[in-house]
Amino acid sequence: MTPQPLRILLVEDDELFRLGLRVRLQQQPELEIVAEAEDGETAIELAGTHAFDVILLDVGLPGMGGIETCYQIKQRYPNLPILILTSHSQTALITRLVAAGAQGYCLKGIAAETLILALRSVASGASWWDATATETIRTGLERSTLPTTTDIPSNETHGLTQREQEVLALIAVGKSNPEIAKVLYITPGTVRVHVHSILHKLGVRDRSQAAIVAQQNQLIFESTSEDRTNREI
Repeated sequence: MTPQPLRILLVEDDELFRLGLRVRLQQQPELEIVAEAEDGETAIELAGTHAFDVILLDVGLPGMGGIETCYQIKQRYPNLPILILTSHSQTALITRLVAAGAQGYCLKGIAAETLILALRSVASGASWWDATATETIRTGLERSTLPTTTDIPSNETHGLTQREQEVLALIAVGKSNPEIAKVLYITPGTVRVHVHSILHKLGVRDRSQAAIVAQQNQLIFESTSEDRTNREI
């Protein structure tokens, strides 16, 4: 009996690179690109509408970015494995990927055979970290906690991520979703996702109540353009 192909969601904003990946991966009869996305919002929607075995996710996505996309997908579908594609392997990126729930990463430009092996490994429940990442993870465990990032919730902020804090600060001064999108250089769709998450985490019905709760609990933090630039490595 022929085994079921590995069902993959391919998330990559570079159209030519995505095409190359699709062609190469589908040369393997045991791999199937079920769906593709070029941004995080679409990837999150697709993750809930198809039965995927693994997600291959580019870290440098437009809009909410690859790390936040990874985090939000893992919050909704914790058992769905995610393998990250990236051009970098700095310690700061690795700690953010671990905290976001990724099962591993591959550097762009690696041999296709290695990427295929990584996809199979992650889909089977294993992880795929190189020596640099393994050392970073080991160091974090020795300190009894994995390093966190501004993208991962903390108790002091009612579970709001750094980006959600930025959105909340703009809500509090009366900005609309399109205005928030323009200020933060994200799409209105991403803003809607964040607003929904903010209302849920704060336990309120609307934006006005969210602003009041934020002010009462001092949840609004000033963000800078440098903070936004450093969110994706």
